Amino acid sequence: MPGLLRTIASRAAPVLRGHTVAQRANLYTAPAKEKVGPVESTIALGFFSLAILGPSGWILAHLEEYKKKDE
Repeated sequence: MPGLLRTIASRAAPVLRGHTVAQRANLYTAPAKEKVGPVESTIALGFFSLAILGPSGWILAHLEEYKKKDE
């Protein structure tokens, strides 16, 4: 029985996948047009940290409220 399923799957897989399109990334390298300063880097790093750590910090700060069951 497993051999029959393997045979069916191997024949059906290419049909179900259809035509695959090869994707290629267009990469262009060049020096930056403007230099990024330390203030801009600090602000960007702060926003990224807030976006990543903010939600988890909110959950941890309100963990006791989430544990309570108001039924």
